[in-house]
Amino acid sequence: MAEVAVQDSSYNHVTSERIFELAEPKHSKSVWLTSFGPRVMWGTQDMLWPISNGALGGEATPRVMELSSPKKNFQTGVKVNRPQYVYSCGRESVIWDISPLARRAEASDRITRLANHKQAPREYLEKEDRPHYNFSCGRVSPIWDVSDGAKQCDDRPRTSQLARAKSPHPQFQGERQVESLISRSTLIARCTERLGHLSRPKNRPNGPFREPQWPVSDSAKVFSATTRSLELAKPKSLPEGYQPNREDPQWKIPRSARRAIASSRINELAGPIIRASMDHVQFDPDAFLVKETALKAACSPRVEELAAPIRR
Repeated sequence: MAEVAVQDSSYNHVTSERIFELAEPKHSKSVWLTSFGPRVMWGTQDMLWPISNGALGGEATPRVMELSSPKKNFQTGVKVNRPQYVYSCGRESVIWDISPLARRAEASDRITRLANHKQAPREYLEKEDRPHYNFSCGRVSPIWDVSDGAKQCDDRPRTSQLARAKSPHPQFQGERQVESLISRSTLIARCTERLGHLSRPKNRPNGPFREPQWPVSDSAKVFSATTRSLELAKPKSLPEGYQPNREDPQWKIPRSARRAIASSRINELAGPIIRASMDHVQFDPDAFLVKETALKAACSPRVEELAAPIRR
């Protein structure tokens, strides 16, 4: 009883507004389209399913009584409902009172070293004094003062080798001159008779090769053409049934065509195609009618098992 009294006195600082806020039931996020089972309000003491009379009149086992006992409160003294424990969502918090011994204690060399802030490297500090460092956008610049020792030191064979310019390929040929020089032997040389004959231009007579009119021989005048020549000399004829254009583009309709009566077949073909509207085509009055055989059918155990809702 003393322990219970201590626990009750520790909740005096809790306001009634917080109790009323926690006592409100949880609002359901389900809608009528996704809800299933009986209508249950979350946060209340109502059961999802009715409890049988046998369960109400049964006696609890020792194991159930052990599990139903409340958890023992190990917070005693100043640790009972400490504020920092509440504000840290029930987890251990680093917000606690510092003891006087910790305030008077001296830090070790390791702690002092770890407490120092990170310093910039020496190279960075040296670059701040260079005027060209700011002009080069703060990046490392190849423009710096060369030391006297670097000026007086002797170069190494490796440094001299790296300092040499890249030599061209052994088979590299430079640019040729725009005009080629003719050798003296070529200038005094004489061409052969064959080269002189080939170098001559082709001899063509000036003017037409023959007169535009020439006499026809007597044999050509009395010559008779063959059958094949006559066949090939015929012009292309018009196809059979060809009718030339009429002289007058407008012609009168005959009286017989005016008095003609169309047959039933022609009237049938001349009629337009009448299609039913989509509302009438897709309308089915028996779409939601259940057949009598389906009303009297009994589902299998497997179908009943699949139709049962999922119990969560």
